[in-house]
Amino acid sequence: MDIATWNINGVKARLETAARWLQAARPDIVLLQETKSEDPAFPRDVFEDLGYNVAIHGQKGFNGVAILSKLPLEDVSFRLPGDEADDHARFIEAVVSLPWGALRVASLYLPNGNPVGSDKFAYKLAWTERLHAWAELRLRAEETFVMGGDYNIIPEPRDTRFPSNWTSDALFQPEPRAAWRRLVHLGLTDALRASTPNPGVYTFWDYQAGAWQKDNGIRIDHFLLSPQAADRLEGVAIDREPRGWDKPSDHVPVIVRIAT
Repeated sequence: MDIATWNINGVKARLETAARWLQAARPDIVLLQETKSEDPAFPRDVFEDLGYNVAIHGQKGFNGVAILSKLPLEDVSFRLPGDEADDHARFIEAVVSLPWGALRVASLYLPNGNPVGSDKFAYKLAWTERLHAWAELRLRAEETFVMGGDYNIIPEPRDTRFPSNWTSDALFQPEPRAAWRRLVHLGLTDALRASTPNPGVYTFWDYQAGAWQKDNGIRIDHFLLSPQAADRLEGVAIDREPRGWDKPSDHVPVIVRIAT
């Protein structure tokens, strides 16, 4: 089965693009981020007409996450545990039943964190620690799970065309990169890096300064897999094509294939 993650950068603004891509790629599950839509305004009928069950956790104008699934969604849960005061729509999880058992999928949108040193940067680090606790709990339960989304972290210099351009940005600071390593060191697998060690593999190109045309990209959209999910990993792909369409998102879909 194919599971995709995609920061859509406004589901209503990219609705035609999303439908076009879904019809062509036909993934079984899609994890969306930055939908920028309150739940009642989410265009769920478009996705349901394409054969998807829909679970959403949205906000007006910013944030927002969703799961689209051709399989029934069970045990749907919203919000990342650990801070009851956090009202940002950045996390949604659900379970799908497969012939070999249950697969938990989580769509997540980590805080950007800019400017460095601000409350936003502190929130980014705190949110990542909460994600660490969530993953650790699931690992202890020996669940099969996939965490896909926009992590807003550039893990390594090879994940950006020009590392020097990002030295002052929250996405490339030592603290979030260390938080990323702590997640991986729990025993999670970075699906893309399990597939290729090569540099020049990007998922985001800014709208400014001809970044797309110059391939001045970064890799910030990731899949982290539990050991049980990693054992079933068959491949990873980054679909760059939608970035070249009219009115694209600045992110592109990342797809993992899991054996069923």
